[in-house]
Order: sequence, then C-alpha cells, then structure tokens
Amino acid sequence: MESPHEHQQNLLLSRIITNVEKLNEAVVMMNKSLQEINIQNMNVELVAQMFKNYQSNVLFHLEGKRFTCLDLRES
Repeated sequence: MESPHEHQQNLLLSRIITNVEKLNEAVVMMNKSLQEINIQNMNVELVAQMFKNYQSNVLFHLEGKRFTCLDLRES
C-alpha cells in the first residue's frame, strides 16, 4: 500500500511536470517570436544603412554643386 506522503509527492511531481511542460511551450513560442523580431530588425537596419548612404551621397553632390556654383560666379 502506498503511503499518503508518497501519494502527495506524486501529485506534486505531476503538477511540477505539467507546469514545466507549459513553461517549455511558452519558451519555444517566445524564441520563435524573438527570431521573427530579429529578422524584422535586420530589415530595419538595412533600410537605415541605405538611407545613411543616400544621405551622404546627397551631401556629397550638394557640396559639389556648391563649389561648381562658386566657380561659375568667380569666372
């Protein structure tokens, strides 16, 4: 015959196992969400880098135009 303490321990272990399984499922879902967020962040980073390059190109060409205009005025 099973002792009452053993029965109580088995119930507690069963609850612990169930909770750990639920926790594991939640962690798996969170990891998938974080993976998707990381992919989106890479896209945002790419767009930011493209904009930065575009901005520096615009500034470079504006500086070139400014010097061209100054050269024309001096002539």
